[in-house]
Formats: sequence, C-alpha cells, structure tokens
Amino acid sequence: MKTIRCLVVDDKPLALDILTDYINKIDFLEFVASTTSALEALRLVEQEKIDLLFLDIQMPELTGIQVMKILGDKCRVILTTAYTEYALEGYEHNVIDYLLKPIAFDRFYKAAQKARQLLEMQQSNVPAPAPQPIENAVDKISRDIIFVKTEYKIVKVRLDDILYVEGLQNYVSIYTKTERILSLRNIKKMEEQLPGQQFVRVHKSYIISLDKIDSIERNRIFIGEAVIPVGETYKENFLAMIEHLNTSPSKP
Repeated sequence: MKTIRCLVVDDKPLALDILTDYINKIDFLEFVASTTSALEALRLVEQEKIDLLFLDIQMPELTGIQVMKILGDKCRVILTTAYTEYALEGYEHNVIDYLLKPIAFDRFYKAAQKARQLLEMQQSNVPAPAPQPIENAVDKISRDIIFVKTEYKIVKVRLDDILYVEGLQNYVSIYTKTERILSLRNIKKMEEQLPGQQFVRVHKSYIISLDKIDSIERNRIFIGEAVIPVGETYKENFLAMIEHLNTSPSKP
C-alpha cells in the first residue's frame, strides 16, 4: 500500500515532537499534522485524509476515548498514555495498539508495523486476525507494574513490592518494601487499578496485598510493623478471600 497518513494528537508539545520525529523516521508513514487540541483533531480528520491517528487519552477538552467514539471508523487509532489503567477501555474500541509513555522507538516501530499490516489487509478485504486477549493487550506490562503520578513525576511501582495502600482524602500513600509513595488519586481509583486476585480493600482507608500478610488477629492485620484495621463493611469479603486461598488447590 502507499504511505500511511498520520495525525498526532497530544496536549503535551514535547510528546508531539517525539512522535512526529518517530513518524518521519519510518518510510511507510507520512506525517500530515499534529495538534494539542482534541477538537482540532476532529476537524483535521474531517478535512484531511487520515489513515492513522496517534491519540493521547488524557486531554482537557475531550478524552481520547471520547474522540474515538465521535470518529467511529473514520480512521484507525493507536493510543498513547502514561497510565496503564486506561488500556482495557481503549481495547474495547478496537484500537490497533496501546503505547505506554515514555515511548521507545522500537516499540513505536512495532506498533507502526502492526498498523501497516492491518491497513493492508483492510484494503485487500482480507479478514483481520482475531484481537489479542485482553491480558496481552499492553504487552503484559499491566500484570506486573503500575504507574502512579506523584507531585513532580510519574513513578513505576512493581505490584510485588506493594505492602499496602492508605487513603488520605484525595491522596493515597503506597507503602512498598523500601519507600512510601504519595500519589494524587483517591483510594477507590487505586482499588480499581490494582488486580483483585492480589489486593483487597479491608477498610475505607486501606487496601492490602494478600501475600504480604504476616498474621490476622480479630479485626487487625499485621504486615511487618504496620497494623491495618479491618472495617465491618469489608470484613466478610476479606475473610471469604482468605478462606478461598486456604481451600484453593496448590499449584504443582
């Protein structure tokens, strides 16, 4: 097929520069335009022939998800974001790929090749391959780590390092084996982001890692030197999970 005409949309000018540079390095991609405005992106798709949209999810006017809903099937989309929690929602809209910031060129090139393959099959009326299972959608990264925004930067946190999370109104404190990380998000959002088979909310202000529990005494959980209260609202579910772990067959 001829070159793939690309539009880049991100509210951060530096991200636009990086992706534009990447596009210009690949011979089968053609850079058409870039914009920091989601509304301008909608206008450009209507006026220009755009094959592929590199689309940030978090933007002030419209989110990337909202932009995709408006555009429908007018062009194919590769999502870009710094937050893994949006991956599943993005894949519900049949995006080509999901690039997690900071984006390395080799990962970008892999996504571009995937777009090229799908667009060529679309032109030749060859059925596209079945979508990957959701657990593979973000290169399995979301099963092992999360990214959380602190005051000055975005920090990678390994799930296996998390002992427990404490909610502080609009903030959470994430306690790991070596440090305490303060992040601007509420505990409900944190609960949604953490995998339910590994973490459980035991109190309105606490989420704990099940495999980090040292002991349980009445309505208290001991993790290292920390003592975590168990709220009455969460007690039944917590004890049911403990019972399930006790009765689950061991892996060989």
